Amino acid sequence: MKLFKPLRLPARVSAGLLILRLVTGLAFMHHGYGKIQHPFGWMGPDARVPGVFQALASVSEFGGGLAWILGLLTPVASFGLACTMTVAVSMHAAVLHDPFVSLGGGRSYEPALVYLCVAVLLLCAGPGRFSLDRVVFGEKVLGAPMPDST
Repeated sequence: MKLFKPLRLPARVSAGLLILRLVTGLAFMHHGYGKIQHPFGWMGPDARVPGVFQALASVSEFGGGLAWILGLLTPVASFGLACTMTVAVSMHAAVLHDPFVSLGGGRSYEPALVYLCVAVLLLCAGPGRFSLDRVVFGEKVLGAPMPDST
């Protein structure tokens, strides 16, 4: 249960994390909505990606977005979204050879990389004090003495 206890952070930092969670969570729910409608086949009938992986991505995006908005089970949601965005970055960069930024408005791996960075940030920093994780699990105090292991 310690995994789900967010760090005790200042209100300003927590407010920033809340805004980040709300905006990116809503964006992920938007991106995942169509996928969650057909979780095992949203990539189409000719997709080389097995249906189970398509379903994991759709649940990660839609469910992870909702979890970020609520600030609930943030480490699990962040891990799932980080995995999904790692695959997206590698697909766009290494397989499709898309540029980091497309000056002509085409495909690029920039959005997936930015979302990956947000997922890593929330995985490391937690959701902040304005979250259901804090209400349900309490919070960790930085600099708290560690229990004696002897």
